[in-house]
Parts: sequence; C-alpha cells; structure tokens
Amino acid sequence: MIDPPTWPAHDTLWSHLVSDTSYDELHEFAGRVGIPRRAFDHDHYDVPLSRYDELVAAGATAVTGRELVLRLIGSGLRVAQRDKHTF
Repeated sequence: MIDPPTWPAHDTLWSHLVSDTSYDELHEFAGRVGIPRRAFDHDHYDVPLSRYDELVAAGATAVTGRELVLRLIGSGLRVAQRDKHTF
C-alpha cells in the first residue's frame, strides 16, 4: 500500500510504502522497483512524490493515510513512534 505524497522534506513530498502482510513482501516489492533499503524506516519505506505513480503502476495499492495506518496497525506490523527512537 502507498499513501498520498503529503509529507514535506528535502524539497519534495513523500509517501509511505507499507505491507499489511509481511516485511518480506514489503522488502521484495521495494527491491523489485529499485527502492534502496536505506529508505526503510522501521515499518515503511519513504518514497518521493516523483515515484508515486510508478509504484502504483507496479502494484502498490493507493490508499488514504488513515487507511494505511489502520491496516498497518491491524496487521501487527506497525512500529509505534515511541519505539522508533534508539538511544
């Protein structure tokens, strides 16, 4: 799944690419479409606006940001914000 590119950073907008099935599925899809592993952030890949249409055409399901979060939580794959910080 991919949400709309609405997160501003580095002079562009960003989307989140996730799987509600498994991290293996997510990493396989990202690898297949050339998203570098360094773009992975605990439970999602950050992808720029310039890649959005390409990823949807490659099979990512376009969903709202709310649906993406709810489905990620429901799958048990969501990493809570508090757990993303390493000290």
